[in-house]
Amino acid sequence: MEKMKGVASEFLAQRRVAVTGVSRTPGNHGSNVVYKRLRERGYEVFAVNPHADEVEGDRSYHDLKSIPDGVDWVVIGTKPETADATMHECAELGIKRVWMHRAFGAGSVSKSAADFGRQQGIKVIDGGCPCMFDPTADPGHKVMRVMFTLTGKVPTRV
Repeated sequence: MEKMKGVASEFLAQRRVAVTGVSRTPGNHGSNVVYKRLRERGYEVFAVNPHADEVEGDRSYHDLKSIPDGVDWVVIGTKPETADATMHECAELGIKRVWMHRAFGAGSVSKSAADFGRQQGIKVIDGGCPCMFDPTADPGHKVMRVMFTLTGKVPTRV
């Protein structure tokens, strides 16, 4: 297993990313926060929501296979029950990096999805948030990373 910080850096070095679960009614929805932060930091980011054609003023895709030219990695920001289907789609499409978002509560982490992904050769981060690591981090997310690492919601190794 590799150290989390290094794996997070590897993911964040890749510029084409899909974020699942981006909501039509954002509020402070975690997926929307991640989506907007990555977009603001210059990533080519694709929103995925099977029930929306547009979110955050951008086109939304109904599934990963609809994204032209694919992506380098995926952030799963849906309920854990949906993570399995997303991980299977990632395996089918040959996507080799998946980050299951988790800050408060269970987040999007599914043990069965993580296990399946790893069996398929996918590098899986099962917890934490891309906004907790440079170059996307802000001071608040950095504090959250420390707190959530201590409570086990951000893995130390993946």
